[in-house]
Amino acid sequence: MTYEAKDKFQTYAAFWPFYLSRHAKRSTRRIHVLGTLLALLLFVIAVFSLSLLWLLAALAAGYGFAWLSHVTTEKNRPATFARPLWSLRGDFHMLWFWLTGRLEAELVRNHILT
Repeated sequence: MTYEAKDKFQTYAAFWPFYLSRHAKRSTRRIHVLGTLLALLLFVIAVFSLSLLWLLAALAAGYGFAWLSHVTTEKNRPATFARPLWSLRGDFHMLWFWLTGRLEAELVRNHILT
């Protein structure tokens, strides 16, 4: 599926395999998980401290780690540019699969890994 096919996604379920395909390399997924976990921690700090700076740090960590991994490791464009909200949902979806030990099976099921 080409990046230009982004307009064909009518549902998140249709977007999910595309999202996974943008994260085919294990190191990309690990960097994403690290960035998402760090962003969650910083977001909690922002909520409890009522600090806009911590919120900005959370956004920078989440997107910074992710985008850096796409540029340096995966060498593709982040799915964020295709569907920003679905991409954010995909970050948490992928994190959940990783935390529950089911990410590799999900990648195989979606024909990302063989």
